[in-house]
Amino acid sequence: MKICNPFEKFNQWMDEAIVAKLDEPNAMVLSTAGINGNVTARVVLLKGLNKNGFVFFTNYESRKAIQLSENPNAALTFFWKPLNRQVRVEGIVKKTSRKESRAYFESRPLESRINASISPQSDIIPDRGFLLALREGFILDLGGRPPQCPENWGGYCLTAKRIEFWQGREFRLHERIRYRLVNKKWVCEILAP
Repeated sequence: MKICNPFEKFNQWMDEAIVAKLDEPNAMVLSTAGINGNVTARVVLLKGLNKNGFVFFTNYESRKAIQLSENPNAALTFFWKPLNRQVRVEGIVKKTSRKESRAYFESRPLESRINASISPQSDIIPDRGFLLALREGFILDLGGRPPQCPENWGGYCLTAKRIEFWQGREFRLHERIRYRLVNKKWVCEILAP
């Protein structure tokens, strides 16, 4: 068993994806399951990586948020096809602090803040015109003031328990390296493809 740090490797791979000018290198598939065990997946954007884990933001009333409140176990998948690389992360998700959520919200473009404030994410709506009307009414109500971070919007941090790096190789003799958290230390293992 080799002890090492998967976050250094992840940062290296992310930097290489950025240098390669890949579209949305921070796009990741977030997989969640509610109390019933049914799994759903969708693409979200990684907005931070810190000592606690992988950070993303969303509406707390969305389907993913409801599932995370029922079952905090989740998985992330990054896939950088031009580099023939994939990273899979498994762990536990917790909400970030309101302070962190507000700080990120305020850093977003104005239009993104407005749209996050008005969208009843995952709810059924009659048509797109409904959203446009909500948006126009919200802008009028703001009266030129900046929107405040809604209480039903904020961040999550996935604290990793396992991280697997996959590097595609010729003739399917791929490289797989898995990191597992054991007694608060990362153990590095090589897996067969």
